[in-house]
Amino acid sequence: MTDRPEVNPSIMEIAAYVPGKSKAAPGIEPIKLSANESPLGASPKAEEAYRYHAHNLAIYPDGSAMELRTAIGEVYGLDPNRIGVGSGSDELLHLIAQLYIEAGDEAVMSQYGFLVYPIVTRGAGGTPVFASETDLKTDVDAMLAAVSEKTKVVYLANPNNPTGSYLTADELDRLHAGLPKNVLLVIDAAYAEYVDAADYKLGIDLVNNNENVVMTRTFSKIGLANLRVGWLYGPAHFMDVFHRLRGPFNVNGAALAAAQAAVRDVEFTAKLKTHNKRLRDYLVSELQSNWYRTRPSQGNFVLTEFSEEEGRTAKDAFETLLGEGLVVREMASYGLPHALRISIGHEKDMKKLVQILQSMN
Repeated sequence: MTDRPEVNPSIMEIAAYVPGKSKAAPGIEPIKLSANESPLGASPKAEEAYRYHAHNLAIYPDGSAMELRTAIGEVYGLDPNRIGVGSGSDELLHLIAQLYIEAGDEAVMSQYGFLVYPIVTRGAGGTPVFASETDLKTDVDAMLAAVSEKTKVVYLANPNNPTGSYLTADELDRLHAGLPKNVLLVIDAAYAEYVDAADYKLGIDLVNNNENVVMTRTFSKIGLANLRVGWLYGPAHFMDVFHRLRGPFNVNGAALAAAQAAVRDVEFTAKLKTHNKRLRDYLVSELQSNWYRTRPSQGNFVLTEFSEEEGRTAKDAFETLLGEGLVVREMASYGLPHALRISIGHEKDMKKLVQILQSMN
């Protein structure tokens, strides 16, 4: 017997998620390019809906999120009864792990996938299994080889954070086809709004035609990061158990109202995508040299790999940018100590960043 309550041992195996820095050097106004936030802010219609909802703060929100689920269904052509809403997609990923993973179980994920996957897996008592990647891209064969009789869930970020790479529609189909029917495939499409690759697909057809696929999405990357709203689309049997576990009022009313307006404002989302592609392509083109390489991306960020040469490392580049007020994301916690992830921002900030890194040549 101990002199205090004992925590679940699996919790102590978790490396707590550490967000990127948001402050620059003292006295310098920071330009935050570390969290993949919307460079154009939120939809004006979402902001208006949020302000309008302020007079309802004493009232519980709609626990069913019916108006938001209906809006999502209408915009994407989905059955609202198969849509679930959560406090960001992070909460949804936690709930999925609690539903399907317990002590002794395993969850498979790619080597450089989203850091939340191992956290939710260990939080549920399971063991994360990391499949090696090929050139910083999810390797379908490696993922399938990592599946065992203990596997309950396979997590796939598509596109992937932090690498920006993605599986094509054919690759996604092959991954699913190789999984046992009792293994749940979770397609995390948090950056779907920014994809322009012709051979990409969300996986909605896989959800519609199978019992072991769930797709998760978020409003955080299109301007509502502060409000924490995410959603998922799954089979009927999944939705039944999902609603048994989720909190009855897990998303506040102002967030629900803003998200509903945001999903219907397809013109703003298109504007955001256009802005992102232009500056993303600009960074990929300009940030190439003998000492750094920027990879193509389908997200609202790029991953730049740096030299190990003193004075030209990722750490050196990070500190130089920080001194000029540009805060990017170090990638050591992802197992990529020689890389920085750069969120797409305003044009003037992207040009300033390029000028600084090119001057280090």
